[in-house]
Formats: sequence, structure tokens, C-alpha cells
Amino acid sequence: MSASRTARRIAATALAAGAVLSAVALPASADDNNRGHHHQQSPVRISDVQADSPGRDNGTNRSLNAEWVEITNNNRRSVDLDGWTLRDSDGNRYRFDDVRLPGRATIRIHTGIGRDTRTDLYQDRRDYVWGNHSDTATLRDARGHVIDTESWGRGHHH
Repeated sequence: MSASRTARRIAATALAAGAVLSAVALPASADDNNRGHHHQQSPVRISDVQADSPGRDNGTNRSLNAEWVEITNNNRRSVDLDGWTLRDSDGNRYRFDDVRLPGRATIRIHTGIGRDTRTDLYQDRRDYVWGNHSDTATLRDARGHVIDTESWGRGHHH
């Protein structure tokens, strides 16, 4: 093989690798680097959790809906969450059905009963899901890949 053909082949391979890398690489914020529980390069993250609803846990729908998990899309493009799941460490699972999360938007998933909107979804449960003292929220895509986890309390890893 001639030197120029070898050089062209190396350049083409490098360009192809660069294109693949730039398509996959997403900018990471300082927060992402410190948390350390992001499994895939996804712009979708568990951004906040209120596991212990304010006041006494009296089981009312209002109290159940004050227990929630927020998911944020940090990308400009919307993400189709259809078939994605949010699960606690006991295996309680919420499945997203026909939900599209717009770019740079946050959606709050409440435990209790309610009417779904663009900003709030409801699991329609009559019991609390998230452990007040410790638990792990796991967000998975439709193929079952872990996208993000958020843990608190005992066994919380930094």
C-alpha cells in the first residue's frame, strides 16, 4: 500500500471516529462530575426528589402528592419518555406512557392521584413510594438501560 493511500485511510478513520465522538459527547456540568451516579450520556436527569412529604404522613392524597421526583431534560431537543420507568429500591415502578419531555424542561412525578399535565404526572397510588430516611430512585429508558439514579439516607454513595 502506498504511503499516501495509508495516510488517506488513517485520516478517514480519524474523521469517522471524530464524527462518532462528537455525536455522542454531551457537555457535562460541574454538578454531573461530582454526583457520580450517571450511567449513560443522557441529557435527562433526576434533578430533585422530595421523598418525605411536609407534615405528618397521614396518607391523604394531598400528602401523597407532596412526595415527588423531578426529571429534567438539559438538552435543547425534546425526549420521548414513552416506555421509560422510574423505580424505587423496593421495586415499585412507574411507567411513562406517551410522555414527551420538551427541551430544557422539568416534569414532576407525584405519588398520589391526579390529572397528568405537561409539568406534572401522577402515579395514582394510595400508598407512599419513596422512603423518608433512605431509598434510591432509578430512571431507565425504554430498553431498560439505567439513565440516572438518585440515592439518599443509608447506603447513599457520593
